[in-house]
Amino acid sequence: MAGTDFNVKYVAHLARLSLSPDEEQKLGAQLNNIIGFIEQLKSVNVSSVEATAHAVPTVNVTRADEVRPSISHEDALRNAPKQSNGLFIVPKIVE
Repeated sequence: MAGTDFNVKYVAHLARLSLSPDEEQKLGAQLNNIIGFIEQLKSVNVSSVEATAHAVPTVNVTRADEVRPSISHEDALRNAPKQSNGLFIVPKIVE
């Protein structure tokens, strides 16, 4: 690892993991490999690469927002078990 060291026990504690000594050693080696790969990526010249948010272009597939005829107020309240003053009455869920 290029000048950076970390405490595997501390990382495991932050992740709420209980590791055996063998697991700590294995995880430490794997994390060192990952950090080594990150260091390799830092050395790549990407100055000519355009920044992107997605690997492939994305298109918004939602429909246009337009006014359309809707259900009437009376029809909406017709099957309501309870109603008052033109509003639905529902059970209280927050105490």
